[in-house]
Amino acid sequence: MSASENPSSLTSAAQIKAMRVTNQFPVGGHRIVLLVGLMAAVLLAGAPVALSGGMPAQEASPRLSNEEFWKLVTDFSEPDGTFRSDNLVSNEQLFPYVMSRLVQVAKPGRAYVGVGPEQNFTYIAAIKPNMAFIVDIRRGNMDLHLMYKALFELSSNRVDFVSRLFSRPQPASLATTSTVSNIFTAYAQVSSNQTLYTRNLQAIEDQLTKVHGFALASNDFKGIEFVYQAMFTNGPGIHYETTTTTAGRGRGRGRGNFVTYSNLMVASDTNGHQWSYLADEDSFRFLKDFETRNLVVPVIGDFGGPKALRAVASYLREKQEIVSAFYVSNVEQYLRQDNIETNFMASAATMPVDESSVFIRASRAGILARALFPGVGLTLQLDPMATNAPATPNPAP
Repeated sequence: MSASENPSSLTSAAQIKAMRVTNQFPVGGHRIVLLVGLMAAVLLAGAPVALSGGMPAQEASPRLSNEEFWKLVTDFSEPDGTFRSDNLVSNEQLFPYVMSRLVQVAKPGRAYVGVGPEQNFTYIAAIKPNMAFIVDIRRGNMDLHLMYKALFELSSNRVDFVSRLFSRPQPASLATTSTVSNIFTAYAQVSSNQTLYTRNLQAIEDQLTKVHGFALASNDFKGIEFVYQAMFTNGPGIHYETTTTTAGRGRGRGRGNFVTYSNLMVASDTNGHQWSYLADEDSFRFLKDFETRNLVVPVIGDFGGPKALRAVASYLREKQEIVSAFYVSNVEQYLRQDNIETNFMASAATMPVDESSVFIRASRAGILARALFPGVGLTLQLDPMATNAPATPNPAP
């Protein structure tokens, strides 16, 4: 994988901080907390909205062989961990309010690191990296992303993808030109189909094992089936708090009136622009090609653990790739509770970054956000990676 930047520019967050970089990330030392409604409009006033079709053309993405992909998955992963919920769907409905700023500052053609379920696809489609690592403490999240990988590869367009994702027949009224709002409105009127579910689940497993040759463990087949069954049972109305359990697996938990998958896909910013990964065919096609090239690598890893993040950082430095964006959601909240946040920051400091590299963080919504958007639990903010990591050495992974 060739570097898009001069190798001499590949420095860690710790090194940049030690050099006291003065040309810092545009949001400066204080965090921009992207709220809602009129406050968001004020914060974003004058900031141009970059449409997906307006992104600069990038060189063809690199490709990982099936063997290279699976080796990264297995070699970089830590033992399976636990979280308080199955976390099959994001609950961060205010993501559109960070997107126009994100595409301004996060450079395309670099590396992306993220955590959790489908929201990663929206960030990937927006900033168009060279490759992506999704690091999550649960093996179930790896299974979820393997399911998505197969569905992207098997689907010809967004209408086909949503049909396969929820095992619902395609409405005749939909076409590739349909808006994402029309797509989810139409699928809300269609019932799930057991025959489609059985056929699609087998196709997913065949894509992963027969086409790619991935050596899935028996628990991975069960994990993929668990996720896919939840999508089948709940449809586009699935949300973070939905309880979908099988023997031996976790139970969804949470508080609040969480937004549905459909709500997340049609969400828009104050300018009415929809940013989800299913908002337009260009975004879908980018992700389909990206997944086909084996460039979304799911890794099992605790952000406060000793291996996964540092292995990713070491690999990216070796390939001379700079991190464009690191989506950490609100994981740091749980790391603080366990008194291991410093472990994460030390690992994050080994990532190859420059002044434009950015954390995408989620934090508890304020009173105004909860009042204007009932059920909102989290708002989002951008922070420069270079000045948000301690000046520590770069230990080997």
